[in-house]
Amino acid sequence: MMGTINQGLTGGFSGKVGTVVGANWKGINCMRSLASNHHDAKSLGQLGQRAKMDAVIHLLKPLKAFVRIGFKSLAINKSAFNAATSYNMTHAITGIYPDFSVDYSKVMISLGKLTGALNPVIMASVGSQIEFSWENNSSAIDAMANDLAVLVVYNIEKEQVVTLLGGNTRIDKNLTITLPESFAGDEVQCYIAFQNANQRVISDSLFVGNILVM
Repeated sequence: MMGTINQGLTGGFSGKVGTVVGANWKGINCMRSLASNHHDAKSLGQLGQRAKMDAVIHLLKPLKAFVRIGFKSLAINKSAFNAATSYNMTHAITGIYPDFSVDYSKVMISLGKLTGALNPVIMASVGSQIEFSWENNSSAIDAMANDLAVLVVYNIEKEQVVTLLGGNTRIDKNLTITLPESFAGDEVQCYIAFQNANQRVISDSLFVGNILVM
């Protein structure tokens, strides 16, 4: 389509000229760029980023209340949830668009300066219980004996999260979390972190593993 100049070379125009469209809106001459081709490489890249973001938002939605605490220190000019989304988009999504998947071992639900858990392990027992145990590293820098254990168990299939904040400390070396009976037979993803006694500083979360609930 050919554009039409309305008021000489310095005036407005209507129609299409190259990649620009001229128009008049409420008496004001204006121009806009044509929409990009949705099949070009840039658009595919944008679709990939959107797919990654959707996957991570869906993943973190049940964790929303927790990541507000876990990513609070990174909430600078953005919300803690957005900070968690950005981090996990970069580090926890694998594959090539459109075949993306979540690497649960790389999912982080908290980032902080406190020393994390040392060599944590999990064990399932009847009654939908999971025992977390770890080594006492209270002598490490930025660690205290009274740091509080933080447990997070994520049932991906049911899109439900169970958390336990406090109860036992770093020197107790174990803490058991009781899950809903409806979790029995499901595989869950397990994470651990520590908070200091006044709950102002948190450690990086650590993926302990996945386990079948009994």
